[in-house]
Amino acid sequence: MHPILARLERLAAYLGLWCAIGVLVGAVLTRQGLTWPEALVQVLPPLLVYSFICLSAWYVCRAMPLGTSGVPGVLTAAVVAASVAGGLWLLLNEAWLATLESTPGLAPVTERFRAQTPFLLAVAVMLFLLVLSVHYVALAVEAFRAAERQQLELKVLTRDAELRALRAQIDPHFLYNSLNSISALTGTDPAAARRMCLLLADFLRTTLRVSSEEHIALADELTLADRFLSIEQVRFGPRLQVERRIDEGVAECRVPPLVLQPLLENAVAHGIAGLIDGGTIRLDITRRDGRLSIAVENPRDPEALPRKRGGGVGLDNVRRRLSIVFGGAARLDAIPSPDGFRVAIDLPCASDD
Repeated sequence: MHPILARLERLAAYLGLWCAIGVLVGAVLTRQGLTWPEALVQVLPPLLVYSFICLSAWYVCRAMPLGTSGVPGVLTAAVVAASVAGGLWLLLNEAWLATLESTPGLAPVTERFRAQTPFLLAVAVMLFLLVLSVHYVALAVEAFRAAERQQLELKVLTRDAELRALRAQIDPHFLYNSLNSISALTGTDPAAARRMCLLLADFLRTTLRVSSEEHIALADELTLADRFLSIEQVRFGPRLQVERRIDEGVAECRVPPLVLQPLLENAVAHGIAGLIDGGTIRLDITRRDGRLSIAVENPRDPEALPRKRGGGVGLDNVRRRLSIVFGGAARLDAIPSPDGFRVAIDLPCASDD
């Protein structure tokens, strides 16, 4: 169905526009010796019927699209369609004049009406070509919006697929390290190995629940971080200490799921694990001016080989996810020092409120 006929308000606006055109044409006829009532009687009724004939321009445009038909084909179709429309208007005009001739009181002026037929025919043809041009423009805009919408949908699908791949990268990496730890504890401390299995199952069950979401509350992310640290503390015992400094009002901020766990895992694997006496991981979370700052700092063996400034796989994973979700509005900085390593994340603090 024609888009104008699909909605009543569009049809009303369309007919209102043709009434305005009829008034303008009538104004021209008044300069040819006709009175306003005579001009409007001659022009408006056939013009309103002709407006429905002009709707056929939509189908001409769809049958001869600009992108594939070429300029000669489009011009030929326009000339043929305008000629047919002009012929239909002539039949319509003659039928209307015949009706006026049979109407008492109007028969004497029909000859003056017939004198205006060439002018009105030219107007009808030009109006059809104008409507045809408008339809081509409307179809071009529609095609542009469809292409834009398709590109956006493709971008969203690509973004979601990349996010799923990045999230899927986290679990095997962490699971591999955890299973190695459980294997090591099995021979030396079976109770600890069992406790670690239970904590690991609880952690993985929770991550499966939130992994399909784009954002979760920071409070939930902190709960996941605590469960991860509980697993690691089974392995390291008192060698692993954690200090937290978390501002009030940050719990409702929304963050990508599992954005803290890779940072903490990095701090444990490349910091605490390399120190005989262990050390303290410091977690600082602050909120200021609508921004959320997360910092994870850990000590490390000063004699260990220096890590690259950008970090490893886990940090690259988080950096890419932040880029996908927030674009340039979020950043991750990894800052090594001789005896420590600090990772800082700055991102918008959005909440459900």
